[in-house]
Parts: sequence; C-alpha cells; structure tokens
Amino acid sequence: MATTQAVLTAEGLRYRYGETVALAGVDLRVDPGECVALLGPNGAGKSTLVALAVGLLAPQQGTVRILGGDPLRATTRRRLGVAQQTLGFPNTLTVGELVSGAAVRGGLRATAAVPVLEELGLTDLARRRVAKLSGGQKQRVQLAMALVTEPALLVLDEPTVGLDTQARRHFWEILARRRAQGTAVLVTTHLIEESAAVADRVVVLDHGRVLADGSPQELVSRLPDRTVTVRTTLDQDGLERLPGVLRLGREHGLVTIQTRSPEDLLRVLLDRDPQVSELRVRDAGLEEAVVALTDGGEAVGPSPSAPSRARGTSGRTHEGSTA
Repeated sequence: MATTQAVLTAEGLRYRYGETVALAGVDLRVDPGECVALLGPNGAGKSTLVALAVGLLAPQQGTVRILGGDPLRATTRRRLGVAQQTLGFPNTLTVGELVSGAAVRGGLRATAAVPVLEELGLTDLARRRVAKLSGGQKQRVQLAMALVTEPALLVLDEPTVGLDTQARRHFWEILARRRAQGTAVLVTTHLIEESAAVADRVVVLDHGRVLADGSPQELVSRLPDRTVTVRTTLDQDGLERLPGVLRLGREHGLVTIQTRSPEDLLRVLLDRDPQVSELRVRDAGLEEAVVALTDGGEAVGPSPSAPSRARGTSGRTHEGSTA
C-alpha cells in the first residue's frame, strides 16, 4: 500500500546556543493538508524548530526535510510559504509590488499575484504603499506573499494578531481551502483556544522537548481538571482552604478555581458563602492542558491506539529565551 510522503519531517533535532539547549532531540511530521499547532511557553524551542524547518538555521544534530529536500537549498525553500509576525516591509513599495515580487522570487510570473490578491481581499489595496496599511492589512499582505507560490508547507507565526473576529474567521476559511488542496500548515501561536478550533494536531514543546503530540481533543480528554468560575466574598486564605484546589486566579472580580473534584469543592464553597453568584463549571480546555504540561504535570499525549508522530526524550533541560 502506498504511503503518503510527509511534507515536513524532523528527526532527532538538537540545537544549542552556547551552553543553552534549545532543542534536545525533537521529532516532528506534518502530512499534506494537515494543520499542526506548535505550542509552548517562551523559550520552549518553537522559534528554533521553525528556523530549522525553513532553512534559517542548519541542524547541529539530526535532520529536517521538506518533501525529502534539504531546506538549506534554495530549490527546497521554494516549496515553503512563511508569514512571520516580525517581518518588516519597505514602506516605499505597494501591496501589488510586494506580492508580485514574492511570486517572481518563487519562480513564477508576476501575474500570479492577481488571483491571490483577490482571494485575500487585497485587490483594492494593490496600489497602496505599505506605510499606509493597518496592522490587519499587513497581516493579509504577509499571507498573500506566503501563498502566491502555492507552497507545500505554510509556516505561520502568530498569524491572526491584529485581526478582528471576522477577519480571523476569513483567514482560517482561506487556509481551509488551501489545506483541502494539500497545503500543510505549521502554526505557532499564543492563542491556544484558537488552535484547538483549527488544528488537526497540537505539539507541545517545553525546554526543547516534545511533551505531547495529539489532537486537541486527545490532549484535553486526558486532563480530568474542571474549572469553577464564581463571584464570592471568600478571601484568598478561605479559597485556598477549599477541598481539591489545584490553581486559583482572579480577574475582574471573578475567581477561577481549577479542581478535579468540583462536587466536593462546591459543597464546601456554598456552605461557607451562600451568597455566591455567577457560578459556572466547565471542563478543562486546551489552554489548561498545555499549562499543566509545561508546569511539570504528567505528560498528556495521544491515546494508546493513536500513532505517535513526534517523540521527545524524558527529563527537562534548561533553555534560555532565545529559543
């Protein structure tokens, strides 16, 4: 039976900045049409892994391939589309010049920009200079530049920052159409719950190691925590004395409590403060699962029947913020 060739494969990637370990043996696979969200705290190794995948860095140990080719080679990098949050634009160029220039650098005619500008809703802005664009418009220009060469792998860094709700929805609709045509997507973001809505798989990195690799539903289902949200007159000491409290937080006067025994906690809470209001209990979300992992909790991964596509080694290695 024929096996689909992976778009991105990384095996045994290790990388150091001096004495600081950025990656400590990372494996990763992204298949055609798949969207993989790369999550983890600052300094987890996400930026280093992405830099290796797009050919900005050379592996010190291990291998990374795009459709079997080395991303350090220009011919392989033409199979990539990259939209980085920190990418700057020459203010003297227009939107049309930027996107058509990206097409030419990818080996296509400048006219390849026309349908992509239309797809991204940028046709009316084609003659506008970059200096006069809003932040959200610049985000769309970056995506147009990344998509114009019909990449096999699209790498996105915080792609929806600066976009309103409608623009974010349109953004993911565009990517859904591209994914249906076989484009693979690797996205790094701090919008964890958005990742849960759009990603097929979530890979959690911390201290240069893969802590989890599975669907958002798999990661969440293996975390039994519940979150209680309530407005109460109990002080911090009183809250900490409630049974089964794992974590506490306060925001806009509301208290959030993570617990694995909400029934016991609520029984005592209502006894000590019968005047509680705005009480709500919800299952753990992806954000709680990621926090539990990166705070040193037990590994949360695919169910035993699910194939593991990324395997890190056990243990924790100090990593600086440069990674």
